[in-house]
Amino acid sequence: MSILKIARMGHPVLRVRARAVDPDEIPTPEFQRLVDDMIETMREYQGVGLAAPQVHHCLRLFVAAIGGDHDDDDDAGEAIVLVNPEIRPADGPEVEDWEGCLSVPDLRGLVPRADAILVNALDREGMPVELRASGFSARVLQHEADHLDGVLFLDRMRSLASLTFLEEYSRFWGKEPVVEE
Repeated sequence: MSILKIARMGHPVLRVRARAVDPDEIPTPEFQRLVDDMIETMREYQGVGLAAPQVHHCLRLFVAAIGGDHDDDDDAGEAIVLVNPEIRPADGPEVEDWEGCLSVPDLRGLVPRADAILVNALDREGMPVELRASGFSARVLQHEADHLDGVLFLDRMRSLASLTFLEEYSRFWGKEPVVEE
């Protein structure tokens, strides 16, 4: 496994819609190696999610380390792999909370997101998966899905007034640093 280079804001790969993965690609050694490398890269940089465009692969694929039941705010857990995900809001409010991104290092901002979502995708073996996520887990999944459409968290902010560097975020907002997605 390898640590992959993270594309940073300004790189064109972060601003295009990624192509759907053909299900026949999923079992190939190249695809499986990419998944393993993405998980290792996400962990190396202490992220909770990583989309393929962030590592210079324009594919509708992301990995995320969210809670095992996907319905709580626990950000620890085994990495899940979602291929060609389709995400839609579930019933419930939109919530504004802090986000950061490995592709936009050292910046944080308040981003509105659906508090609960429904996800349909393929897993690492190409099998269909359906899941419901809420709270932090839903935020992570929406953030990563945005990368597949060329959208950064900055694009979703209602106002840039909350945009802050990590050091100031920790100092003035009185929270532990948010984990980068």
